Amino acid sequence: MLRFAPSPTGDMHVGNLRVAIFNYLVAKQTNDKLLIRIEDTDKERNIEGKDKEILALLDLFGIKYDQVVYQSGNFHIHQQMAKQLLDKGKAFVCFCDEEELNKEREKAKKEKRPYRYSGKCENLSSKEVEKLIKEKKPFVIRIKKPESDIEFNDEIKGEFKFSPFDVDSFVILRNDYTPTYNFACAVDDMLYDISLVIRGEDHLSNTPKQIHIRKSLGYDKDIKYAHLPIILNEEGKKLSKREKHASVKWLLEEGFMPEAIANYLILLGNSFEKEVFTLDEAVEFFDLKKVSRAPAKFDIEKLKFLNKEHMKKIDNLAEYLGYHPQYEELLKIFRDESATLKEIKEKFEAVFEKAKDDEYKNEREIIKKEILENELEDNYDDFKKRVMKNTGLKGKKLFMPLRELFINQKHGAEIKDLYQAMKSYLKEVVKTR
Repeated sequence: MLRFAPSPTGDMHVGNLRVAIFNYLVAKQTNDKLLIRIEDTDKERNIEGKDKEILALLDLFGIKYDQVVYQSGNFHIHQQMAKQLLDKGKAFVCFCDEEELNKEREKAKKEKRPYRYSGKCENLSSKEVEKLIKEKKPFVIRIKKPESDIEFNDEIKGEFKFSPFDVDSFVILRNDYTPTYNFACAVDDMLYDISLVIRGEDHLSNTPKQIHIRKSLGYDKDIKYAHLPIILNEEGKKLSKREKHASVKWLLEEGFMPEAIANYLILLGNSFEKEVFTLDEAVEFFDLKKVSRAPAKFDIEKLKFLNKEHMKKIDNLAEYLGYHPQYEELLKIFRDESATLKEIKEKFEAVFEKAKDDEYKNEREIIKKEILENELEDNYDDFKKRVMKNTGLKGKKLFMPLRELFINQKHGAEIKDLYQAMKSYLKEVVKTR
């Protein structure tokens, strides 16, 4: 089984969506099940409703999954596993207070060395532990650091080796008896028989800790890992959650199609013979082991190109955008000159607004009167000849105000094409000017 494990703490990042997509592709290729695990252990940072939003986005992108579980539902199992480690002597109770630990962290920072737990509570006797617990002294549970190096082969990045010093004696259960991220994650991967973990490379340092937890619990099944390179912004720095185009929600609101976003995220760090494809088509040729090890730069212009290509595939554009079928041809004209669905909508909505530019106001009034008082010709050339003849206007003074009367823009598509698309309702449009 594979798993996608988002936290309901904010808007979905494009990096998280890429992880979900890659998990889906591999699950389809290997005929494995896909589990969605909502990692809601951080109660203070959880945002109500974000879990539903995550699932709705997965549905929107066509990412089919077999089961949804909430990590908080397994707290009792995490606590049992922590007790099991204590009983085996693989973990210990730690009474060090946060102020004391913060002083040690600051000291390590000043000395320019990585902070590691001092081991102060590791060798407390059972009597000392019982005494402190009776005194209601707050405590956490720490797992003992490994006795030897932890090695694993990453499906994308290759071989890794971490020393006991790298792993440290870290906290697995907080003083409110809730599990820490790494402990809950490692235990749940065991519970649900996860065979491959695909996630971002920011989790790379967590992997040896999670392997250590499972080994300490006696779990001997090998879980494979694949850590995806980070996504960079245009300046070559890590794409921050604060940057607007890092948010999947923002991209959708800006009029990027789910099909195009998925297409782009699969291409990111990959190279295929085919550049424009659907999620299901990618199942045929995607290869996790060929994903580039190097970080990939997010290019909004490339996404716009792919979005244009996917917009071309929409058969009934008016229906797709929620408009009357009579506007189909006009919407297609706008589609050809737009990069997003939002641009198409903005251009279309402007057609029915009052004119905002007064440069050709007089000419517009003359042409408007001519259009409204006469029958419209079937052929644009005949229409143009009549308007030129009856108004005496030509060149810019004819075509600029004419296009404004049609679509409320000085520049844009060929007036001939607009005329043919709008002829049946042109008079109603012109009246609004």
